[in-house]
Amino acid sequence: MQGKVEICGVNTASLPVLKSAETRRLLEKARAGDAAAREALISGNLRLVLSVVQKFAGRGESMDDLFQVGVIGLIKAIDAFDLSQGVQFSTYGVPMIAGELRRFLRDHSPLRVSRSMRDTAYKVLQVKEKLSAETGREPDVEAIAAALQIPRQEVVFALEAICEPVSLYEPVYSDAGESATVMDQLGDKRNTDEHWLEQIALADAVKRLTPREKRILALRYYDGRTQMEVARAVGISQAQVSRLEKSAISQIKKNITAS
Repeated sequence: MQGKVEICGVNTASLPVLKSAETRRLLEKARAGDAAAREALISGNLRLVLSVVQKFAGRGESMDDLFQVGVIGLIKAIDAFDLSQGVQFSTYGVPMIAGELRRFLRDHSPLRVSRSMRDTAYKVLQVKEKLSAETGREPDVEAIAAALQIPRQEVVFALEAICEPVSLYEPVYSDAGESATVMDQLGDKRNTDEHWLEQIALADAVKRLTPREKRILALRYYDGRTQMEVARAVGISQAQVSRLEKSAISQIKKNITAS
């Protein structure tokens, strides 16, 4: 790493790097209760944390917060590492750090998404990164779905689930002091001038009905009752309800057309 880059007040350019033999020696001491060796292990693996954290950048969280969470994952890895397994610490530590970061991002997401959906999303991202490295180009949804042996739709939903929401006031264009936001690019097909005029005409037509006609239409189309139920509620026959309902609808259509 070139230049001075500070994260959580730490100059990442000056972070030490431990060799495998030194790491194992410090792990053995830490297991024996040596607090200084444990601290040296943490300091000596902060570059490892940084390398993992960089893969999670650009997801709406500050690098400082991600780095701190990554250090927590590192500490858990140090405390849980089994020296008898004969593997390098980094092989064990990287998944632990990444797992801690994934949990943090899942729990602090502005959108509540099920854990299974987020787990699928992270598998998709891992496969996407692997296929990109193998082929030298970004894989399409079909290739990712085939690699994971899941439906194409699940891949699409999983990727959409971890997308950060964008503010409607997010600027998308700026020139000579004038800017356009996301909201400016969206259209509302329902609340058009024509729709508003229809709503006004409908409200005016309903006002011209008798109180009994209004009640019959309300019971039928707002409460969803049958004509028999409306007849009992209003105190008239079903035939009368049917006649009044048809008459009221006919009047509404006539008044809207006339307006």
